[in-house]
Amino acid sequence: MGKAHGLDAGTARQDDDVALSLMRGERALFVEGDLQTGRRLFEAAYGEAERRGDGSGMARAALGMGGLWVHEHRMAADAARVRMRQHRALTSVDPRSSLGLRLRIRLAGEEDYRTGGHAGILAMVAEARRAGDAAALTEALSLAHHCLLGPEHGALRMELAQELIGEASRTDRRSDLLMGLLWRTVDLFLSADPHAERCLGELRGLLAQGDHLAVGFVSDAIQVMRSIRDGGFEQAESLAAACAERGAAAGDADATVWYGGQLVAIRWYQGRIAELAPMVAELVASPTLSVMDNSYSAILAVAAATAGDLRPAAGALARVRGRDLADLPRSSTWLVSMYGVVEAAHLLRDTGSAERAYALLSPFARLPVIASLGVACLGSVQHSLGVAALTMGNADRAVEHLRAALHDDLALGHWPATVLARSRLGQALALRDGPRDPGARCELDLAAREAAALGMVLPAGLRPDPGGPVTGGGAGERAPGVVARRRGRQWRVELGHRAALVGHSVGMGHLATLLANPGREIPATELAAGSALRGTAVGGAAESAQPILDDLAVHDYRRRLAQLRAEIDELDSANEPERAAAARAERDWLVAELAAATGMGGRSRRFAGNEERARIAVGKAIRRALNRIDQADPVIGGELRATVQTGVRCCYRPG
Repeated sequence: MGKAHGLDAGTARQDDDVALSLMRGERALFVEGDLQTGRRLFEAAYGEAERRGDGSGMARAALGMGGLWVHEHRMAADAARVRMRQHRALTSVDPRSSLGLRLRIRLAGEEDYRTGGHAGILAMVAEARRAGDAAALTEALSLAHHCLLGPEHGALRMELAQELIGEASRTDRRSDLLMGLLWRTVDLFLSADPHAERCLGELRGLLAQGDHLAVGFVSDAIQVMRSIRDGGFEQAESLAAACAERGAAAGDADATVWYGGQLVAIRWYQGRIAELAPMVAELVASPTLSVMDNSYSAILAVAAATAGDLRPAAGALARVRGRDLADLPRSSTWLVSMYGVVEAAHLLRDTGSAERAYALLSPFARLPVIASLGVACLGSVQHSLGVAALTMGNADRAVEHLRAALHDDLALGHWPATVLARSRLGQALALRDGPRDPGARCELDLAAREAAALGMVLPAGLRPDPGGPVTGGGAGERAPGVVARRRGRQWRVELGHRAALVGHSVGMGHLATLLANPGREIPATELAAGSALRGTAVGGAAESAQPILDDLAVHDYRRRLAQLRAEIDELDSANEPERAAAARAERDWLVAELAAATGMGGRSRRFAGNEERARIAVGKAIRRALNRIDQADPVIGGELRATVQTGVRCCYRPG
């Protein structure tokens, strides 16, 4: 009897362990929104329930392991393991029971999301309605949203969100109401509804009564988007970092990816998208990226093309386009992907991609381009249609779309997008009606003033057709600006149809910074410290503690050095002396750059010279660069000598 009693006690303790883990896991998931803690507790509960042969416990644990969203498990091995456990758990319960129905809903939602469909999850919504199971129906309605985030499903999503809010009154889970309000908020923002702000206020009020990490993370992401729309780039960047920390604390797999998207939007409007090319390339290859997300490949094409790296840009665009751009899944990032396709096609003069994107985007002209659940906004789809029309050579249609974009961006309260739309409208009018057109001059002048107020750098110009002239970003009779694009160890300096190739030097780096920020006075101390493109404002201080090379640049230089060493050995073995010599030259240049930029132990050196030393050093370096440009093309050199000012504060002032 004593032994039997001991076995019974042990069994009871095991049962209590499973029940406790399940209870704590469900609280973490549904009450606290703590996805990470919930996963850990459900994993423990599943293992113990499986050892006990507890089918109900296995089902609850396997269901909880799916989380709140679809596709929470991004690693292929993790996703396969969870899917296998959910299928196995389903065989341990009655498929018509509440647990069985909820498991089938979860499996249908995951499969639809993975394949880009929605028929399976909508069928499960209908079955849950017929069953009258409130818990199953709220989960089905929420998961269905994830599978219907393409731009064509806005009306259906709103119906589902309203139903979810109503069904939340029948369950005991506060998270159901939070999810219903969240989805309604997202749907309103995605449709540019003027009442979206009201719904967001209601959601944030409910969160203030009791936090929910997962829903709060999305709410914070929307706040970042709103800050970018306001043009508060510094505040938006600070909010984005805090939002990423909150997402990581919640255990949300999208925390890093969303942060990257927010930085992309900020840098795009600051005219600094090229800086993010290395980061974007890493995200393209990241296993944390959703299987439905193609936006980063399109962004990489834009960043590379802006930097003048045309081959990588063309390759990234080709990967997005595939055999037919129409095959791109209509996910929550589809409009962002198409925005990137249009911008990259314009920079690469790819009229075929522009034409295809124009046709696909046309039905959604009145929607805003919003990433995911409100992560970032890039203004009206009309803007992309206008740029595509110009790339196709149709200036009349471009003007029509860009006028509409200006109106829609004003209605959104998206000031950076408004400025960009106004600038491009002015450029389109100049292309259609001539550079002296009063309307074009008015729009360009106003855009320039608004851009300066927001700290934006506007694109240099638009191309009306593949062989057409490049128009400047200035208004009226001003000459086209000079553009410098780096290609390896050389710079291509362009003025209209003229171009000159010069080798890299410190002075060319300073000059490129000035050319990328026309009209902006940059302290010589900033240029000497290499901080201007990182947006560090010295404000005339006598000292600067900025690193000459940042950590990312040092890492990239060292990685390239390792590659070069291997290449040199291979080229020597293959008896290719010319290619080996070129590789050695690049190696020697990188070694010199690192030696100049790093101090003892490889730590980045700091530029700490006073203003006078910086003025002399920067002035000499820029003059040497101008001499090289003058030798390659006297016209470009003469233009730069007339428009580049050096001194304590340096500036490029196009005519």
